[in-house]
Amino acid sequence: MERCFSVSGDSGGLTAPASPSPVSPVLTPTPPPRRARVRYPAMVDVGKWPLFTLLGAQEVSRIRQACVFGTSANEAIYITQDDEVFVFGLNCSNCLGTGDSQSTMVPKKLDFLRGKKVVSLSYGSGPHVLLATEGGELFAWGHNGYSQLGNGTTNQGVSPILVSTNLQNKKITHVACGSHHSLALTHDGEVFAWGYNNCGQVGSGATANQPTPRRVTNCLQGKVVMGIACGQTSSMAVLDNGEVFGWGYNGNGQLGVGNNGNQLTPCRLAALQGLCVLQIASGYAHSLALTDEGLLYAWGANTYGQLGTGNKSNQLSPVQIMAEKESRIVEIAACHSTHTSACKTQSGQVYMWGQCRGQSIVLPHLTHFSCTDDVFACFATPSVMWRLLSMEHDDFLTVAQSLRKEFDSPETADLKFSVDGKYIHVHKAVLKIRCEHFRSMFQSHWTEDMKEVIEIDQFSYPVYRSFLEFLYTDNVDLPPEDAIGLLDLATSYCENRLKRLCQHIIKRGITVENAFSLLSAAVRYDAEDLEEFCFKFCVNHLTEVTQTAAFWQIDGNMLKEFICRASRCGAFKN
Repeated sequence: MERCFSVSGDSGGLTAPASPSPVSPVLTPTPPPRRARVRYPAMVDVGKWPLFTLLGAQEVSRIRQACVFGTSANEAIYITQDDEVFVFGLNCSNCLGTGDSQSTMVPKKLDFLRGKKVVSLSYGSGPHVLLATEGGELFAWGHNGYSQLGNGTTNQGVSPILVSTNLQNKKITHVACGSHHSLALTHDGEVFAWGYNNCGQVGSGATANQPTPRRVTNCLQGKVVMGIACGQTSSMAVLDNGEVFGWGYNGNGQLGVGNNGNQLTPCRLAALQGLCVLQIASGYAHSLALTDEGLLYAWGANTYGQLGTGNKSNQLSPVQIMAEKESRIVEIAACHSTHTSACKTQSGQVYMWGQCRGQSIVLPHLTHFSCTDDVFACFATPSVMWRLLSMEHDDFLTVAQSLRKEFDSPETADLKFSVDGKYIHVHKAVLKIRCEHFRSMFQSHWTEDMKEVIEIDQFSYPVYRSFLEFLYTDNVDLPPEDAIGLLDLATSYCENRLKRLCQHIIKRGITVENAFSLLSAAVRYDAEDLEEFCFKFCVNHLTEVTQTAAFWQIDGNMLKEFICRASRCGAFKN
């Protein structure tokens, strides 16, 4: 989920190196709010972007994903329900990938990408475009004067090029574009970089341009990266343990390492030590980070108040902002071309700050928007999209939408579950198709197959209802405390995907108060990945966690094991 757009020519008074042009930011995939459905990216009306008024209602109704980019929000790419890829707009430097240099007001199909399910898309201001598919393939096209397409040449890419050098047997999951350099993240957590390298943004330890993908190993060797982002001529990565690294241009402090010197290899942000970062965002020359506790930090350029600190002074190290907000922050967004920042809280409030339609907003301003995307549709200049969006329409229902609509519907159901005295209406056929447990249960020789009502006493109503709803929707909507019960059910029913989703919810909703209870549950249900995550959280917030009731009410043997394990990690050293 990715950031796709170009940058305006105005430098905003920022100090920048002698380089071609600014860049678009690319953020890490956005984790959902604590109680939100596990769905990414957000469902947004594409009609809020003026460029799409060129299309008729029937064309718009077919769109599943879309991205508006360009220096005047004058280029777009969209993917239909049938996985056909279309582009239209200015076609600067062949960034539409149509095979010719012609601009077009009428969408043109990129046949080469037909059927390729897109999982990540990013746009650099060169301009060039990177696209990753569900199968892990990487495609690039557009400007290539600094080898930012990664094919070993500097020839412009007039149509999508499969990037494969040094990426054989690698599955690409996310991409990020700088002004003229590129990053790709693999399924195994490796980062590859290539292209323009005048400030060390490729992370190779030198400043020579990199013509093909090269793995970034300095300081990242043996580490697992979970998110990447690009600034104008800088790069950032967040690890699975919450550490953040930055490299490349640092003239405005956008790397957050405490100085404004360029970094030719990844450098860890020491100021965030002890915090577990979940998301990072790179703007024109500023950066944002969101921690597992929902805390927001900002650093770098601040000419338009884009750091949200209340002034316009640059910050060389991360500074916490919005500390007074009671609701934890669950999403951050930064648009490189507009010096604009935005965030969304767990309670659904959306804030914006920085350059907003010409105004410099130096403190986060509460809006009436329901999502951060609206900030960029209405206040960004140009009105680009900061991530690849997915659309959902009301004028027709897909098979998945129809199933979702019929969950717990007495009119069409042929079976009821009774849990805690409440009924949940379901369809046997759906359960048999979706779950091996029910496929075995509803056999002719089982008594359950003849029943119209099945009693459930092992699990609570919220947990069992959420499980059945998951079978209809692929979504889970529970707070982390209840997700523990669902994790138990998923383990009992051997539903591994549901088990992973529960762990995801618990990770996103962990707090000092519930951390030790969640750790105990992870141990109880043999969720090793979740156990490791909860343990690290408890150690990182040891003083606060040990003062909670959950810590002292826990089983004595587990408490002893935790203390011994934490001690081996050096948690009790002065």
